[in-house]
Amino acid sequence: MELLTVISFLGAAIVLTLVPGPDNLFTLAQSIAKGKNAGIFTTLGLCTGLLVHIAAATIGISAIIYQSSLAFTIVKYAGAAYLLFLAYKSFREKTSAFDLDNADSLDYKSLYKKGIIMNLLNPKVSLFFLAFFPQFINFENGNVSIQMLVYGFLFLIQTLVIFTLISIFAGKVGYFLRKNTSLSKKINMVQGTLFTVIGLKIAFSQK
Repeated sequence: MELLTVISFLGAAIVLTLVPGPDNLFTLAQSIAKGKNAGIFTTLGLCTGLLVHIAAATIGISAIIYQSSLAFTIVKYAGAAYLLFLAYKSFREKTSAFDLDNADSLDYKSLYKKGIIMNLLNPKVSLFFLAFFPQFINFENGNVSIQMLVYGFLFLIQTLVIFTLISIFAGKVGYFLRKNTSLSKKINMVQGTLFTVIGLKIAFSQK
């Protein structure tokens, strides 16, 4: 693997990670609504899900999903349904203000699980790896599977860093919003709207 190729991969990966998508919008929503730690634990869950996608792309399972319209559709609609369920829960809590004093009592285990489920039920992630990674693979230079794994972990690391920074920034913004009681009561509405947008985006996504 040539250094220039690796640098090019990281540059492209960073740009693609920053482009608004289901995962970073989900992290943004959690951070604004519940604080930076909520976003960070969600990020850890999302990155755990990425490990599965990386392994799937390396083994070739992603190719099966890509070739099977039924498999793609099942995963896609399961992911959309999950996001819409979270949106429903947020809308139900629309009149509840976030309690700054109880921020440390958040269920981080639940947030971590949500991150994993959110990532795994987004078939576009697997297809993205399947389409993106081979562009940087040198098929004449070493084991292809090892190269896929290396690029996969590089992608995971930069995602972890960027999403953590997003969590910190969004958490600070959310903190000031939550200090205002009237705005605080609207945060769940904003979060529910974001979840709805993400869910619909996944539902209407194409291969």
